Amino acid sequence: MPQVSVCQVDECAYNQDSACRALAITVGDATHAHCDTFFVFPAKGGDSSAVGRVGACKMSGCLHNVGLECQAPGITVASLGASADCLTYTSR
Repeated sequence: MPQVSVCQVDECAYNQDSACRALAITVGDATHAHCDTFFVFPAKGGDSSAVGRVGACKMSGCLHNVGLECQAPGITVASLGASADCLTYTSR
């Protein structure tokens, strides 16, 4: 599973010092490559010793997607508008 190399979404409950601390995230839906795991919470969560990984990707039209699994070496997540988006998404 590829790592979330950088997460620039500071307000995410799993973001600690620009690192994703969720054990695994899910990316996307049929039309938008957003981090489905993103949410805002008053306290930070996740495992502070872990680096988040992409557990599933629902963006079947992404160059890095093989069988709904991300094959990129790592991904970057950042805020674009009101969502946390996978900036590594590349259309086929």
